[in-house]
Amino acid sequence: MKFNTKTIHGGQKHDPAYGAVMPPIYQTSTYAQTTPGGHKGFEYSRTHNPTRKALEDSFASIENGTFGLAFGSGLAAIDAVIKLLKPGDEVISTNDLYGGTYRLFTKIFEDFGIKFHFIGMENADKVAQYITKNTRLIWVETPTNPMMNIVDIKAIAEVSKKNNLLLAVDNTFATPYLQRPLDLGADIVMHSATKYLGGHSDVVMGALVVKDEKIAERLYFIQNASGAICGPQDSFLVLRGIKTLHIRMQRHCENGRAIATYLKNHPKIEKVYWPGFEDHPNHQIAKEQMDDYGGMISFVTKGSDFESAIKIVENLKIFTLAESLGGVESLAGHPASMTHASIPKEEREKTGVVDALIRLSVGIEDIDDLIEDLEQAIG
Repeated sequence: MKFNTKTIHGGQKHDPAYGAVMPPIYQTSTYAQTTPGGHKGFEYSRTHNPTRKALEDSFASIENGTFGLAFGSGLAAIDAVIKLLKPGDEVISTNDLYGGTYRLFTKIFEDFGIKFHFIGMENADKVAQYITKNTRLIWVETPTNPMMNIVDIKAIAEVSKKNNLLLAVDNTFATPYLQRPLDLGADIVMHSATKYLGGHSDVVMGALVVKDEKIAERLYFIQNASGAICGPQDSFLVLRGIKTLHIRMQRHCENGRAIATYLKNHPKIEKVYWPGFEDHPNHQIAKEQMDDYGGMISFVTKGSDFESAIKIVENLKIFTLAESLGGVESLAGHPASMTHASIPKEEREKTGVVDALIRLSVGIEDIDDLIEDLEQAIG
């Protein structure tokens, strides 16, 4: 089954009760049993819910995995992955990553005795230098948030397998439409399904997908024991969103390319970060492991500072100044004061997240309107 078909039919069955084409919203907490332990596969909705199960099967299908798990948020999904570890274990992570992930790692799990190394992973050989006898996990974002750095998943997977480590990849920016980390050797794929998978800025959710049954069993146990699940209504909304993922991503990519090119040729723009440019770091790797380059772009204007960046994002009319990304509407953000404010200034600036940086999530509106909006805001 090809990807465009998987988004609609992958892992799905018509409802057995009445043949409903879309899985019904099973808004129930518990299920009748004929005898203690005698049920139809569902006992309690923290553990299993038919609507959530349909979504989890869809997650697994579009990522070419075997097991999918849906969580109450992307951070809840990441939390479950780190709970695979124990005090004294070490994690090697990309140094340019979502501020919420950094906060979870440093403000929560470091207090439980887990050590994190934040490094640039543009060169896979660099990762091996940080591996110790206590290393258990490599955490990768690619493209990274917000600098759009590209990490060679296949090369990192070779390092992880050689050293018997788990490799988890945050695939939120790319989506499985553009990139499938499990096929490149990753053990765990994570999504903030709030973003492109849901696609309409109306739900908060996280996802994990794996192939290995033992890893899946451990994650299912953590999910059930910790309880960070999503509800049936949210499951229904994200499952509906996935059914149009392929056509939405086509337009995100088309508009992203047009806006990246416009910004690069703009006389007032100093630098544009978008992996589709041939001079973008690791562009060749992006070309090999991605099917296109997406709709996420960051840029800095010439001679700009904090105040000028704020003025630009406040002057936008069609782009909405807001947290998040991946919806049908275009969004603009100021990472230093919004998504990455939890990262200390000296740390984020090492990776390029300066006060003048602006991040765009390019939506699926008419491209002429989007460019006109940027033109009037930049001035």
